[in-house]
Amino acid sequence: MRLSRAFLPTLKETPAEAQIASHRLMLRAGLVRQTAAGIYAWLPAGLRVLRNVEQIVREEQDRAGAQEILMPTIQSAELWRASGRYEDYGKEMLRITDRHEREMLFGPTNEEVVTDIFKTYAKSYRDLPRNLYHIQWKFRDEVRPRFGVMRGREFLMKDAYSFDLDKAGAEHSYRQMFLAYLRTFQRMGLTAVPMRADTGPIGGDLSHEFIILAETGESGVFYDAAYESTDWAKADVSTDDVGGLKAFFERVTTNYAATDEMHDTAAWDQVPAERRREGRGIEVGHIFFFGTKYAAPLGLTLAGPDGTTVTPEMGSYGIGVSRLVGALIEANHDEAGIKWPDSVAPWAAAVLNLRVGDAGTDAMCESLYAALGDQAVYDDRNARAGEKFADADLMGFPWQAIVGPRGAAAGKVELKRRATGERAEVSPEDAIAKIRGG
Repeated sequence: MRLSRAFLPTLKETPAEAQIASHRLMLRAGLVRQTAAGIYAWLPAGLRVLRNVEQIVREEQDRAGAQEILMPTIQSAELWRASGRYEDYGKEMLRITDRHEREMLFGPTNEEVVTDIFKTYAKSYRDLPRNLYHIQWKFRDEVRPRFGVMRGREFLMKDAYSFDLDKAGAEHSYRQMFLAYLRTFQRMGLTAVPMRADTGPIGGDLSHEFIILAETGESGVFYDAAYESTDWAKADVSTDDVGGLKAFFERVTTNYAATDEMHDTAAWDQVPAERRREGRGIEVGHIFFFGTKYAAPLGLTLAGPDGTTVTPEMGSYGIGVSRLVGALIEANHDEAGIKWPDSVAPWAAAVLNLRVGDAGTDAMCESLYAALGDQAVYDDRNARAGEKFADADLMGFPWQAIVGPRGAAAGKVELKRRATGERAEVSPEDAIAKIRGG
């Protein structure tokens, strides 16, 4: 992508309506544009980040055995009446009527639809277990949308739904998603702490929120530092190992972690002082076991192993994909702009030409850009060096390959690491290798 031809509309001034860092920087870096209250268009750079986040989520869901489908955004009111939620959901649900006077709604969640789909095709306990997920746009008519994509009305979400023969199987599915979530957020460069959540009127103790640290977080959080030092990708456990996964889950959840709403001061006092961590947090995922809450009223029954009928036990597992883009910025920024982790960055590097028109500088920049391909943007604009540096910092490319006449003549590239600010003069070949290596 050559910046002279790109649609990357950066802003020098901070929009008045932006109250938190991620909202300010997403508007200034040209990632999104608001089209209505709580509704955003995703521009090229923002869409690339959104797709990178989405792909990591998808890969870890697939790895855990979930299967992807795609459910519609518009749902029938009849299904929601059958589950008993149509009248209870409140004004956050956008209710509509089609030309035939049929009542419809813009889906805020998908428990009813996925249960109805599974009911149509599953006939026997042999069709269990299954876990179906999709990544789809949803709409909730928030009374006061704010903080950009962190609390918008339209948002992209991954939600998965598990179906199991009994509670023991449902708990195993829950633990599979628990591990998948830890690995998902780690791959994005985030430390996400699983915190036990209130299960509400359904009861039970299987509900966890995954929260990342950020100064602008909605909740106060308290947790054991053990969560910061664990490499979940290397955790010696298979999602198919029932006993091993249960032991892993119990070991991890023994470490203290709670939001201020669930904080237990007596238990907190038992955590060694040097391991106590406190701060603010942003919820980026939530997993929940709800038994037969939807299967029973929607008539999902299967032939059981002993000739009787069984009602599958279900769980739901959500990740706010578009919300994660804002959360990533909240966790990775400074006064100059965004600091994208390598795994989600829209481009790995920016090639900055400090003297457009100089033959040596142009040649080296063209060579770097050709070698890096879709991993890089090339700032070939006829603009001041200061403007190029400011835009590169603002947009948060993990690497900046800076080329000027002196460096080009010496066969050197100044390579800057955005996360740390470290700079080094290296050969073009070394610069390409470092950028490709992340």
